[in-house]
Amino acid sequence: MEPRDEQPQATATPGRPLDRRAELSEFLRSRRARLKPEDVGLPDFGRHRRVPGLRREELAQLAGVSVAYYTRLEQGNGRNVSAEVLDSIARALRLTDAEHAHLTHLAKPKSLKKKPAARQQQVRPSLCRLLDTMDGVPAYIVGRRAEILAWNRMAAAVFGDWADLPAVERNWARLVFLRPDYRDLFVDWEQKAIDIVCALRMDAGCHPDDPRLSALVGELSVKSEEFRRLWATHDVKEKSHGLKRLHHPLVGELSLNFESFRLTGDADQSLVTYHADPASPSEESLRLLASWGADATRAPTR
Repeated sequence: MEPRDEQPQATATPGRPLDRRAELSEFLRSRRARLKPEDVGLPDFGRHRRVPGLRREELAQLAGVSVAYYTRLEQGNGRNVSAEVLDSIARALRLTDAEHAHLTHLAKPKSLKKKPAARQQQVRPSLCRLLDTMDGVPAYIVGRRAEILAWNRMAAAVFGDWADLPAVERNWARLVFLRPDYRDLFVDWEQKAIDIVCALRMDAGCHPDDPRLSALVGELSVKSEEFRRLWATHDVKEKSHGLKRLHHPLVGELSLNFESFRLTGDADQSLVTYHADPASPSEESLRLLASWGADATRAPTR
């Protein structure tokens, strides 16, 4: 039977950093719980199994480490763990590349000197000019904590004129979880919500000392039941491309392909662009929005 030790609980208190030790503990337990013995070639003793997923001793065996060593790690003590051991545990847990990176950030946080995590994020002026030249292409730059930092006229036409919002509200997590009009905008709202939470989880792994991120998570946990549910899954992933289906209040259904690019020189920022398939109804709808100019910004945020 699994030892029922006292586990640190990963909670978010507004204004206080996330507890990295608790985050590490809960992430490992959640990844272990999703694996069944048959998934990794181990016998399943059915009714004698009292824990979801793999037992600690089974995971330790697969990773080639002692049960005591793995138990200490799962209790949040990753202080002296080596990269090789983390690699073995990641393989045993069948982690994705994003999950592996998240585990490494939680267990072995970088000790390099950084600018304060809560600093104001800045977009290079040349990038703002680049956005303006992307005529007909909705594009924006998103930073840490899902903050929307800069955008062009077409992004405003598609997603709403963020310039009308206070700076603190220009945040994808706030928009998606706290505003009903954005729930209507995304045809697959649940998937958009999952993507945002996964991105915030990765931010938490890289910057557990960021009080503004903790405050955001704390606020959303209080105000949104859906956010609490998704945050508790501890899922992480990076989505660099895909298809988004929108229900625009002026032109109706839009099917747009998106591409996301991490910016060289500031890995916390990404350029996100959208385009429609050639000769598609969505391409014609984008042309309409572009031709309407300022009138097209009378979208969901107004």
